[in-house]
Amino acid sequence: MNAAPQNPPLAIGLYLAVVQFFFALGWIVYIVYLPQLARQAGLDARWVPWLLVLDQLVFVLTDLAVGLASDRAATVVGRIGYAVLAASLVSALAFMALPWLAPQGSPLLFIAVTLLWVLTTSALRAPPLTLLGRYVARPALPMTVALSTFGLGLANAAAPYIGLQLKGIAPHWPFVLSALGLAAVTLGMVAAERTLAGRASKAAAAPATADRRPTGVQVGAFLAACVVGAFAFQWHQSISSSALALRWASAADLPWLLPAFWVGFNLSLLPAGALTRRLGAPATMAIGAELAMLGTAGAAFAPGLELLLLAQLASGAGWALLLCAAFSGALALGHTGREGLMSGALSATLALAALARITIVTASPLAPGQAADLAGWPALAFAMCAALLVGNAVRR
Repeated sequence: MNAAPQNPPLAIGLYLAVVQFFFALGWIVYIVYLPQLARQAGLDARWVPWLLVLDQLVFVLTDLAVGLASDRAATVVGRIGYAVLAASLVSALAFMALPWLAPQGSPLLFIAVTLLWVLTTSALRAPPLTLLGRYVARPALPMTVALSTFGLGLANAAAPYIGLQLKGIAPHWPFVLSALGLAAVTLGMVAAERTLAGRASKAAAAPATADRRPTGVQVGAFLAACVVGAFAFQWHQSISSSALALRWASAADLPWLLPAFWVGFNLSLLPAGALTRRLGAPATMAIGAELAMLGTAGAAFAPGLELLLLAQLASGAGWALLLCAAFSGALALGHTGREGLMSGALSATLALAALARITIVTASPLAPGQAADLAGWPALAFAMCAALLVGNAVRR
């Protein structure tokens, strides 16, 4: 029996990065145009945030279901790839239809097609991770995960510029181009799955049923740490960052300042993969949470713009370590044939954190000054995340 390859499959990692880039790009286009489209569909502006809450709730539920289904599909080589391809094509059609359906003035139709798009895009969250968990040798997994996450970081770094460029442009072409781009890149998913399966030995491809399953306490503590860390990230990046930047700059400067977090994130992805391979996922996650704690605390109390930007770089680096190691840790916890379930559960926790943040802000809107005053608490949440991770490591 031959050993599984130990080097990360670079082409597959970069391919998945492109898939994640177009996935994130579609979401950015959706967020930019949602208020306009909802108004055309006859929805009052106050319902737009609640539609986003509904989107995240659907992600929470479908991520778990799709992750579980991907475990079953992974028993036949090629089945996940075909399922992802079919779902992405339906997703593309639904997404392209939104700018044309909205002017028809039917709120229910608009919401139904939006939910269809959200449902089908879940196929691009857990299943690719299931493939990595099934077919990539464990020592090579962290670097492959880091490569695949780069597309997500790149899209988020570009989000302020994309939003700026889309102002005044009709939504039809942005929706069509982003949908077609995502559909086009997912055409390679079947080939990617077969390539990964071909690289793996029989021992790497089959679930390691002889290995000890993680306990419920270990899984629960891991997911709890992910929820706390993800909520701290959501609050800092979506609420605190712009409010803190406005202390030292104007609103017109925000598109050039907010990407600092994602610059730190992108620069730290490969070190995050290397550190996870060397120290393991729990230790790397704890280091990332501690670095994010220091970065968010530094941002909250920065006495000037230069130190704020440095703190944002550190915050982004901490989140890169935490997120990449979390993906690797989820696959390690599910290595006995539950890779899809665990990666789906992790994706669901990230959606749950976004849902909680949107709900809180919608129910009780914050002025920039209030948001800046509350900017220190994500550091406490990251500290709690680190404590949960350290405690879980001690129990092991």
